[in-house]
Amino acid sequence: MDTATGPLPTPIPSRTQFVLEAIKHGILTGRLSPGQPLVETELAQQFGVSKTPVREALKTLAGSGLVVIGQYKGATVRTVDAAMAREVYDVRLLLEPEALRRAVVREASLEDARQALERADRAADRADRSLANRDFHRALYLPCGNPLLSRMLDDLRDQAALVSTVAWAASPSWDREAAEHQEILRTALAGDADGAARLLHDHIGSFVRRAFPAETEQTP
Repeated sequence: MDTATGPLPTPIPSRTQFVLEAIKHGILTGRLSPGQPLVETELAQQFGVSKTPVREALKTLAGSGLVVIGQYKGATVRTVDAAMAREVYDVRLLLEPEALRRAVVREASLEDARQALERADRAADRADRSLANRDFHRALYLPCGNPLLSRMLDDLRDQAALVSTVAWAASPSWDREAAEHQEILRTALAGDADGAARLLHDHIGSFVRRAFPAETEQTP
């Protein structure tokens, strides 16, 4: 074992991975709505597998914050409210702009971010656009030079995507966000680390305020 990095994570069996990705896709596209029960027997029949891969997939999704497993109610899709959204986005506000600032200071390549924006423009549906937007944000923070910081932000990706899915269903704001993405990338590519970080901070902070205006105004 490499004591510097720790043991490698145990690979997820292929059937479990298949079920996990299918359920995650259903949640992040809105086909599985917040609060909807996720019944092991029904999902096993739907995917043609035993209950074991379904159970393991649901446990993994619970760990990433997309599913809630209750002692008596079983598994359900996590419900999104202003408090949950604010928790997730507060952490993003603390970490993501700083990660981008560091990436720009390091003069890291942001080609993946540019390609993600192009994919978002060509997206055929909400699911494709959501995936491209997630890739854009990840491409901004991934080259920050601090693997732990990148992993912390990776751990928030699914919950942030769930918030976005619910928000977009209530009030689509893709065009505004696309314009903000373009300006963030333009500023980063110009080498303005502080300016890019400030734009990203404003972009992340304004999203929840637009998505949950009444609730967030009442939150101290």
